[in-house]
Amino acid sequence: MRRFALTAALCLLAACARNDLAEPPVDLGNFVLGHNIVVADKVQKVPISRAATPEEWEAAMKKAVADRFGRYEGTKVYNIGIAVEAYALAPPGIPVVAAPKSVLVVTANVWDDAAGKKLNAEGKQLTIFESFDGDNVIGTGLTKTREQQMEALAYNAAKAVEGWFLENPEWFGLPPKPARPGTKPTEVEASRPAPAETPAPAGETPAPAAK
Repeated sequence: MRRFALTAALCLLAACARNDLAEPPVDLGNFVLGHNIVVADKVQKVPISRAATPEEWEAAMKKAVADRFGRYEGTKVYNIGIAVEAYALAPPGIPVVAAPKSVLVVTANVWDDAAGKKLNAEGKQLTIFESFDGDNVIGTGLTKTREQQMEALAYNAAKAVEGWFLENPEWFGLPPKPARPGTKPTEVEASRPAPAETPAPAGETPAPAAK
C-alpha cells in the first residue's frame, strides 16, 4: 500500500505540474527585455535545507527570467534586477506526514533603460513556493532533486514578477488598471482639474445646479 500511495502521488505531481511558457505571453505592451541582472551574494539558507551556492541560484534565476521575458518583442527596453534573499530546499528523509515545502524569497526591480530610471519606488519582495501540484501530499524532498526544486522555484519567481508587472501596466505603455470601488484616487488623479462645464446653446437658459 505504501508503494502504491507513493506511485500515485508521483503520478499526481506529473499530471498537475503545468508550464505556460509554450503558450502566448500575456500582454506587456511595449516591453522587451534588456539587462537580466540576478545577484545572490547575500542569500541566506534556512537551517533545514539542501545547500545551493549563490552562483547556482544566479544561474537558475537568470534562466527563468530569460525564458519568460525573452519572449516579448516590444519596442522599449526594460531591465530587470532580482536579488535572491533566502531559500529552503526541502531535504529528503523527512516523514511524509511533515510534507516539507521548498521556498524562495526574492526582491525584484525594473528599469526604463532609455530613461535610466527605476520604475518602482521600492523593491518588490516576493515569497515563492513550489507549485501546488500535489506537494501537499508528499514533500518534494522525496520526489525531486535539488536542481529540480531550484528550477521550479525560479520558474515560479519569474512568473510572480510577471504578475507584478501586470499590476502596473502603465509602466509598459498600457492603460492603468481601473481603481477598485471604494479606493481613494491617486495623487495624479486628485490633482487633475475638474472638467469645464459645457455652455448652454444660444437662446437656452442653463439648468440650475442641483442642491
